[in-house]
Amino acid sequence: MEEILPHSPGEEPYGKSVQTRRAILLAAAQLFSKEGYNATTMRRIAEVANLEAGSIYYHFGSKDQILDEVLDIGVRQLYEQIRGIVERSAAEGDPFRKTFAQLVDTHLCFLLKESDFTSANIRNFPMLSDKRRRAHRPLRETYAQLWRSFLQHHQDDLRGDISVTLVSQFILGAMNWTAEWYDSERYPVSLLSERLSKLLLDGMCTKRGGTVRKSVESLDLTDGLEPAGKAERTRHQILRTAARILRESGYKAATIRRVASEAGLEAGSVYYHFGSKEEILDEVLDLGLRDLLNGVSHAAAIWPNKEDHRNRIATAIATHMAYLFRASEFTSANIRIYGMLPEGIRSRHRPVRHQYAKVWDRLLREAQTAGALRSDIKVVPLRQAMLGALNWTVEWFDPGKGDQRGYYTLSAFTDLLIKMLLDGISANGSAPKIT
Repeated sequence: MEEILPHSPGEEPYGKSVQTRRAILLAAAQLFSKEGYNATTMRRIAEVANLEAGSIYYHFGSKDQILDEVLDIGVRQLYEQIRGIVERSAAEGDPFRKTFAQLVDTHLCFLLKESDFTSANIRNFPMLSDKRRRAHRPLRETYAQLWRSFLQHHQDDLRGDISVTLVSQFILGAMNWTAEWYDSERYPVSLLSERLSKLLLDGMCTKRGGTVRKSVESLDLTDGLEPAGKAERTRHQILRTAARILRESGYKAATIRRVASEAGLEAGSVYYHFGSKEEILDEVLDLGLRDLLNGVSHAAAIWPNKEDHRNRIATAIATHMAYLFRASEFTSANIRIYGMLPEGIRSRHRPVRHQYAKVWDRLLREAQTAGALRSDIKVVPLRQAMLGALNWTVEWFDPGKGDQRGYYTLSAFTDLLIKMLLDGISANGSAPKIT
């Protein structure tokens, strides 16, 4: 890590100024990773770095400048490690599965244990403005290209009906979402790496087979709101506007003034419907989760053949994706911002999240008991990995481009996700049989 942390040309790599700058970056990375950019102040960074608050400005002009460097370091550290593994593997002719497992383990170790810089990048990048994200995309794309090149080199080991680009996005998404749920203080990262590598390669199911699922377009999806009357319609508009701002710009950006402006209202009139920004946020989060809970529960309950576990799970996956991208803007807002919210807010919404988890746990456990799902991965991590791969798609999939050449409609994209989740990305899935 030392050689990755920057210093100005002509500076001594281990001089006092460089060491102070390094301490600031290390402190900021730790805080950005654990508490989020918006909750972190320059004073707090200085405190963790054991500096006077004012002295931090000698090295950095703003918190934004610090964040930019932290994000950059996070990707560069990871890129150098992954590149080294890929190059050594190619030189020594290592088999695909061995190298793939090493790559997954390295990515997860940096994300969850070894580098606050990498964790800070993954957790804060989605909340940046479009302008600031553009500045960091070239480096992130360079890292993604490293994975694509590795997969292309081993294309014979991969299934041929899904593009390498989509496979690489799927892999990175499944790994990145682990930052939201895996407790590396309680469980070794190596355990997660081994399980996730198997799941990505060979899928959830014990046998491969064609999936016939209910079309996303034919699902009966509603967002749970039926505004009737001027006051309710206005309230509805405030919530929808807040959800969009939260999804696109994060919690801090969703001020009462901005919500009112973009909803076409006077700022003061918002208070006629809501007492505070927190009240709006709570309702947006609650609606998003309840939409998802009710939709997936209903889809699983009405599946005509309860013994057809494969297609019942596929239908639940399709419903989850439909709520993320088509049926409920509240759901996508919840998914994108929940991990970066203050603990007090998150705790109020955990009961509904636990209810949703139980719906999936029941589906997966029934399938596992029947022998339809692999038994070497427990239900809870199986569910977490699966939902993580689905949820991270809000960061990179755009259903609005589905009519353009080279892009997928939501329905086609969901079909491919189901194939990868149920059957894996390898050319010949080898999920273990039930023993």
